[in-house]
Amino acid sequence: MSGTIFSVEVRPRLPKRISRLEELANDLYYSWDRSARRLLANMDLETWHSCNSSPKLFLRRVAQSTLNAAASDPVFLAEYGRVLSVYDTYMQEQPLVSSEYYLDPQKELVAYFSLEFGLHQSMPIYAGGLGILAGDYCKAMSNLWMPFIGVGLLYREGYFTQRILCNGDQQEEYPHVNPEDLPVKPALDADRNELQIQVEMHGHSVHLRVWEAKIGHIRLYLLDSDTPENNPEDRAITYKLYGGDSEQRIRQEIVLGIGGVRALRAMGKTPSVWHINEGHASFLILERCREKMLAGMAFDPALVMVAANTVFTTHTPVPAGHDIFHHDLILSYFTPFLSETGIETDRFLQLGASPSDAHGFNMTALGLRGSSFHNGVSRIHGRVASEMESHIWPQVPPDENPITYVTNGVDAETFLGQPWVALFEMYTGRGWRAKLTDHGFWQQFIDKMPEHAYRSVREIQKAELLEDANQRARVQFHRDGANATQIEEFTQLLDPKHLDTLVIGFARRFATYKRATLLFQDLERLARLVNDPARPVLFLFAGKAHPNDEPGKQMIREIMGISQRPEFRGKLLLLEDYNLSMARKLHPGVDVWLNVPEYPKEACGTSGMKAAMNGALNISVLDGWWDEACNGRNGWAITPSEEPDPAARDRKEALELLNILEHEVIPLYFSDKRAWTQRSKEAIKSILPRFNSIRMAQDYIRQLYLPAKEQGIRMRQEEGAGAHILAAWMQRFRNGWPGVKIRLDSQLRPAIRADESYPIEVALELNELDPKDVVVECVLGRSDTLKQFKPEKTLRFAEERRNDQGEYIFRINLNSAHGRQPLTGLEQFKIRIYPSHPLLSHPFVCGCMIWL
Repeated sequence: MSGTIFSVEVRPRLPKRISRLEELANDLYYSWDRSARRLLANMDLETWHSCNSSPKLFLRRVAQSTLNAAASDPVFLAEYGRVLSVYDTYMQEQPLVSSEYYLDPQKELVAYFSLEFGLHQSMPIYAGGLGILAGDYCKAMSNLWMPFIGVGLLYREGYFTQRILCNGDQQEEYPHVNPEDLPVKPALDADRNELQIQVEMHGHSVHLRVWEAKIGHIRLYLLDSDTPENNPEDRAITYKLYGGDSEQRIRQEIVLGIGGVRALRAMGKTPSVWHINEGHASFLILERCREKMLAGMAFDPALVMVAANTVFTTHTPVPAGHDIFHHDLILSYFTPFLSETGIETDRFLQLGASPSDAHGFNMTALGLRGSSFHNGVSRIHGRVASEMESHIWPQVPPDENPITYVTNGVDAETFLGQPWVALFEMYTGRGWRAKLTDHGFWQQFIDKMPEHAYRSVREIQKAELLEDANQRARVQFHRDGANATQIEEFTQLLDPKHLDTLVIGFARRFATYKRATLLFQDLERLARLVNDPARPVLFLFAGKAHPNDEPGKQMIREIMGISQRPEFRGKLLLLEDYNLSMARKLHPGVDVWLNVPEYPKEACGTSGMKAAMNGALNISVLDGWWDEACNGRNGWAITPSEEPDPAARDRKEALELLNILEHEVIPLYFSDKRAWTQRSKEAIKSILPRFNSIRMAQDYIRQLYLPAKEQGIRMRQEEGAGAHILAAWMQRFRNGWPGVKIRLDSQLRPAIRADESYPIEVALELNELDPKDVVVECVLGRSDTLKQFKPEKTLRFAEERRNDQGEYIFRINLNSAHGRQPLTGLEQFKIRIYPSHPLLSHPFVCGCMIWL
């Protein structure tokens, strides 16, 4: 039919009796509180779904008659009152927070910068795991009443909506987002005027509008370049998340890092801790240095002061995940910055130097050099990151450098299925939310839960998943031209009547290292497993490939092709457009969660946490979080192969995966429901209290924020005296360290009696440094089975005297009884020297160490 389609939005007026619905719709509190969403959805489910479950958009498009009826419906009004009562209690009653997790809201503020935030599908400013993590983190900070703000970008087209064609091709669609449809409002400056700031790019100003989103107790500020003052190229800076080339990326990161700092300053906010969530926001370091230099401070003390209260989190052990800008590109944007501050070009480029690219500016390297506190996001990732970034501290063993770890967690209220929430509240009211990190509570609570009640919840969640997946699959197949018979064949197991089906889920970004196709190494064997009529098995796959990731897209084609083979039709499905809405059904409903990353490239991997806290069992490679979580009773572990050849490694791990499925998972599920339920209970007991975002937030506060706050105070006191002192010392140390030498100055005996002393003396040539500038240490340890020396404890030498050659003599009695265990058996030790200053944030932050 030809002709133009015109549209008009008929907006109702909200009856006064239910006027506070607007307040709920403009607070992302609804992103985790189901009752607030359900209150609206129950008024008009069809309109709710057509509005992408957006409360704000729903209240603009629901019929006036529907609102009028609700305002006089006693059942609706009772639920409305209950929801508001819970909301008001949440906003008014501060939780008890232990002093070890406490930040004073009158004095302190954490500013958290991230390129994406995944809070709810109605707020499409996220792509995947990094954004979901950031969103969950904001929710936890709200729940803890922390003085905390987020800073990000408002994307007019966001990340793409995925369509998968019948041949497996991925199509990306970028629906335009109007801020009017989002739960945001214009941010105001310190004078209460609508805020707009500017950043400079290529000789002209780019104007940025700032939006404010309310997330319970905290606020999220989003920068937006789509303003009339900008030219079309500049307006497009904040259109797409992870879209465009390196030039588009550096422009976005200038907006986030530099524009974000300027926005906070314009609002009169002075964070006491700055948290850079991945390297995208690292330019904030340069902007804060610029501020201090324009106030009269030299670059070195400015950098010391900025780094003091800055936390940097790295999220990826994959080199391609780190932004690197060619020197020509970054200098084209930052030459005016160098002219304004007087920083030499070589010194500037050194901030982003890394061995991976001699002509590139590495944003992770900038983030590490411009911060004093750094972490990976799981125990394994902390170790991998320490090794990957060891060039920052070249003489320090990677396992001792300043990178630590905080294992990620997920928001329990967002990802627990509604049936679990209802059951928990039936037993405890809302009290379970205050017990999220209480291991004893969950152990006792889940153990005492009647088995029939437990299984009932699991079945309800599976039924909801199957129904949701059925609806999605039918739309997908119908659009791709499948006929009714084909659709019925493809959706044969997507029916709540088939609750006996073993449902195995895999939903990740389609990146090659995540190995979504590992399962298909032996298709004949897999077909045999899924075609046993007595043991029906269904695999559900979902995920997006980055638009520029052709190998990832090829994986989608491969999975789609396999799903269409006769032996796999209806037994293996690939659902399109994985997002938060799908995740809230998929994770609670599956029986098993599959995760098979290439070790050790999984930074953390939170998807398995979401499934496990709902009672699903994980089958996963021992990487990321699963290495910490797997106890042998809450799922199954695939041992990482040590095969150097990737193809051989994949074959070996695929064989182990299929063995686990065939000989353990499938037989247990179909032959012993009681044993399966016990394992499922173990998953909740062992994972929910350890891997939720409240625990994660508390770890960040205790391990990183409080030390960063204190280090910032030390550097700022007395008009920055600490920063000047430390910067001057570091310059003196850098000049003197190349000439430092250490030698043994005593004869070491090969054996002593247990009651004899064992003195050791070393002589130091300090090259203009002072003895108090260094620590001389004896590292005691033992060799492992691979003949690798493993440190166990350290003991310090004491300065003894200065000899005739001008060397400083340091001495230790290794077998002294002064507060130490005497030596026993065959002892091994090493001797080292490293720089030391009382104002350093970490003993090895200078990156220098000499071993004897």
